[in-house]
Amino acid sequence: MLEVAVIALRWLQYGGGVVLLGAPLFLLYSFKDADAPNLEWSRPTLRLAAIIVALGSLAALVAQTAVMAGSLGEAVKPASLSFMVTGTALGMAMVVRAAAALLGLVALIALKPGRALWSVTAALGLMVAASFAWTGHGAATEGPGGPLHLVANIIHAVAAALWLGALAALTALLLRRAGPDDLAIHRALHGFAGLGTLAVLLLVLTGLVNSWFLIGPERVASIAGNLYGQLLVAKLVLFGLMLALAASNRFRLTPTLGSALETGQPSVAAMSALRRSLLIETGLGLALIGVVAVMGTLPPPASL
Repeated sequence: MLEVAVIALRWLQYGGGVVLLGAPLFLLYSFKDADAPNLEWSRPTLRLAAIIVALGSLAALVAQTAVMAGSLGEAVKPASLSFMVTGTALGMAMVVRAAAALLGLVALIALKPGRALWSVTAALGLMVAASFAWTGHGAATEGPGGPLHLVANIIHAVAAALWLGALAALTALLLRRAGPDDLAIHRALHGFAGLGTLAVLLLVLTGLVNSWFLIGPERVASIAGNLYGQLLVAKLVLFGLMLALAASNRFRLTPTLGSALETGQPSVAAMSALRRSLLIETGLGLALIGVVAVMGTLPPPASL
């Protein structure tokens, strides 16, 4: 039961973390104050993400301590929690993550929506995303390759947050759109192409580095022989499906919307197609981070 709780809490933290980084960054580079669409949804959404990360991190600290101590009763003892926080990188990372999320929540309550708030939230979201490297396999590699694996894991987590968090923001925009917002939404979709491409490139490169350390080239042929490898294959399939949808959005659906807006034709059908595609892509993203949450609790093939 505790193992299931650890996985569920990982999934919640990943979901909240990608929103805390990717969504405010998307708002920063997509809109100026003068041409921004209705963004009333953004602050409550980011507040919820911050609360999920903060509470999820603290609950995960207790759950992980219970797994290591053998019982929940032992886990809530001050001595056990103190050792977890001060004696392990895992515990310290969870505390730092919760603190960053709480600071983000304070900023989201105290500051008005705008570039200053998005900048502060994105900076704290960056801390949250980077901290995942210390609660996964990224910090476990010893020897000369350890720093390289850790850096690759940090970049991998940040790149995933850039893509998935921006995707969440785009989905919210389309779900809450008003007719006058169509031009601003189209510009945002068009502008996301460059950053999305960068995020995918970083994900592929750092994914290869991580696989080198966690699987090893000599084990690639037998990758499906254990649960970790099977989940990795599932992750790659989900990633491929998301890429296909992203390519369709960029090269087919977004230009169709642009053509409709330029010629003054109704954009309802184009917006509906984009909304449907983004909802499916977001669902695949949630499934993908669920797979990652399970993988983080399993020993990789290189350690067996």
